Amino acid sequence: MIKAVFFDIDGTLISFTRNIIPPEAMDALRQLQQKGVLLFIASGRPPIQLPILPESFQQIRWDGYVLMNGQYCMDADKKELRRHPISKEALHAVVPWLKENAKWPCTFMELDYSYDLTFNPGYYEYLDRIGRLDMMPPVDDPERSYTHDTYQICPYIPEEMDAEFLRHAPGMKSARWIDSFADMIPEDGGKPEGLRFMLERHGIKREECMAFGDGGNDITMLEYAGIGVAMGNAGEHVKKAADYVTDHVDEAGLLNAFKYFGML
Repeated sequence: MIKAVFFDIDGTLISFTRNIIPPEAMDALRQLQQKGVLLFIASGRPPIQLPILPESFQQIRWDGYVLMNGQYCMDADKKELRRHPISKEALHAVVPWLKENAKWPCTFMELDYSYDLTFNPGYYEYLDRIGRLDMMPPVDDPERSYTHDTYQICPYIPEEMDAEFLRHAPGMKSARWIDSFADMIPEDGGKPEGLRFMLERHGIKREECMAFGDGGNDITMLEYAGIGVAMGNAGEHVKKAADYVTDHVDEAGLLNAFKYFGML
């Protein structure tokens, strides 16, 4: 019996084309909550980005949040439960290399502040499209990370450059979501660690949880969950890691998966 479900946000809960949680998915989520199923977020996003998500996301009272790819967890009231920042040793190793060699945008994420190594035109275009340029990160000195906890670094590099980045970042690993950038996180971190923490806190067994995702940073989560479901719009490497592949996020993917497993 599934007692908890974890959802990635972008491309899983929220449609890229409509920038909403589809209405049939909203109805399904409310029905699951009425049945006593706990609903959690499991995203690469930091807490500071939750307010820019659409109204449909805000209308659901989530039972908890696993953010920054598992490095930060909050309860339903957004009270901190767990934090796991990047080690200072890794930051002291990678920051000088980035300052000297980086010719690409690179975002450093703290809990309530994020900043870029250089101006990020791609993110500017995204925020402009959704009318939230007020959330555009400033350009700042990454040596700030020496004295401020940093949970994730997102360099906008192609996948073939991940290894080069990691050679200069001991104790870190890549949790790449899409082709355009990577989420660099602690080597012993990841979404499964956040799921494990939440499940233990609620007394739920691993086999009693389900997880939905569509990106590369969801693969380990889908493998960890009792049932891992890939969206129809997921990449092939994500689908191969899942127990089940549902329909596209815009084609009732969430609802159809719940029906397939007899949850609705």
